[in-house]
Amino acid sequence: MSVVSALKGDLPQQARSLYRQLLRTGDKFQAYNFREYAKRRTRDAFRESKDVEDPRQIQDLIQKGLKELQIMQRQTVVSQFYQIDRLVVEGGKSGKQKGSSGDRSRQKDTGWD
Repeated sequence: MSVVSALKGDLPQQARSLYRQLLRTGDKFQAYNFREYAKRRTRDAFRESKDVEDPRQIQDLIQKGLKELQIMQRQTVVSQFYQIDRLVVEGGKSGKQKGSSGDRSRQKDTGWD
């Protein structure tokens, strides 16, 4: 087995692993819009590059993706420093929606009390 064929077999696995890491990291953003943008951008970038077959170009794309992953990891840490209310489109994940018979009012939960 040559080095090229071994590397060629490893590249798809690296790409899938990077894809999963980017999606998981994107889910860690506190803000809904940032989370959705990160997921959409990751999917679009991988779809855009799905037809690339040159191993060097694939390796370059993987390196670029790893740099983006590091940036995203730093940004998710920064975003966790700020507490924000969940948006209505996020559903009842936080359990802070109050109301009766379809009426919804948002309970604002900020501060340290």
